[in-house]
Amino acid sequence: MGPDGAGAERVGPEQGRPEGTRLEEGRPEEAGPQEGGDPLGFPDLASRALRGSVVAASDEFFAEKENLIKPAAPVFTPATFGHKGQVYDGWETRRRRGASGALPPADAFDWVIVRLGAPGVVHAVVVDTAHFTGNFPESCAVEACNASGYPAADELAAARWTEIVPRSPLRGDTAHVFPVPASQRYSHVRLRIYPDGGVARLRVHGEVVPDPALLEGMTFDLAALENGGDVRACSDRFYSAPRNAIAPGLSRVMGEGWETRRRRSAGNEWLVVGFAAPAVVAVVEIDTSGYIGNSPGMASVRAYAGGDLAADSAWAPLLPRTALVPDTPHRFRVQPAAACDMVRLDVFPDGGVARLRLHGSLTPEGLARVRRRWAETAP
Repeated sequence: MGPDGAGAERVGPEQGRPEGTRLEEGRPEEAGPQEGGDPLGFPDLASRALRGSVVAASDEFFAEKENLIKPAAPVFTPATFGHKGQVYDGWETRRRRGASGALPPADAFDWVIVRLGAPGVVHAVVVDTAHFTGNFPESCAVEACNASGYPAADELAAARWTEIVPRSPLRGDTAHVFPVPASQRYSHVRLRIYPDGGVARLRVHGEVVPDPALLEGMTFDLAALENGGDVRACSDRFYSAPRNAIAPGLSRVMGEGWETRRRRSAGNEWLVVGFAAPAVVAVVEIDTSGYIGNSPGMASVRAYAGGDLAADSAWAPLLPRTALVPDTPHRFRVQPAAACDMVRLDVFPDGGVARLRLHGSLTPEGLARVRRRWAETAP
């Protein structure tokens, strides 16, 4: 808690969490929300883990703009000074000055533009001022735009920006949650802070909307977050987030995969992943890279065939129960009986999986659904 008495109160609906609690580390990586659920259950589209990036900023004198999109929770070590002052794990601008040394005008602001890792419909924005207590902005606003291709900073300046979070007051050391009414898809967001100061993290939670032009006629990873896949449910997320298993790239360390606690009762752990639309799976990849003394002994994969998700009859065999070895990417050709839009990975009895890849292609119905969603969310 900062000297101004600001704790971790949230701005906006509390979504059932008690006042005074901070966002849990890894919280944005939990399984996706059910309809009408917590918008923070959607993936963080701005995260570096999804290959988001910071395009430009008006100023970053005290702390680099790239810190804003780090996946990890912000950290702070008191009395750690560099040549420009206390080191902060966030983005911090210099102090603005008005004429003759007066305070800056009320409409003065700094800004930063973030490219989302995948285009999507935004459901919530988190502006986290963690550890900024005497140097946080007075208020903020967030805008978004949808820009095709790979525009440079000067091109984005001329883009049509839509306000998705109106100017709102901020407090120090606080994770402010701003719900956003779901509407069109966006590719970039712009955070404005008034008049200056520091923000630790910017989270942009939303639903990925894949571009059908990049999927049509292609074999691709159906489970990948960037292609519209997402975790629908899982049995355990004790050590790390289940969404890690479908993140881009390779898992460099165990913490970047999905690992369960040690099971002490009968049964096994499992993970359900949904696709953007119905598809036919051709290759299953279960990667245990980095998991040496804690990889599962065996695994199986089943495709959703309809009905109650909790019933065994709802799942059709895709990959039979198969032995796994530690620290190894396992690849299996499969011949599904039908298309599906969800799969279930069962690991026996527990352990860690670095990545789950499900390579395949959309059915004609699936491609039509992706096209409809792309059209529905167009600006």
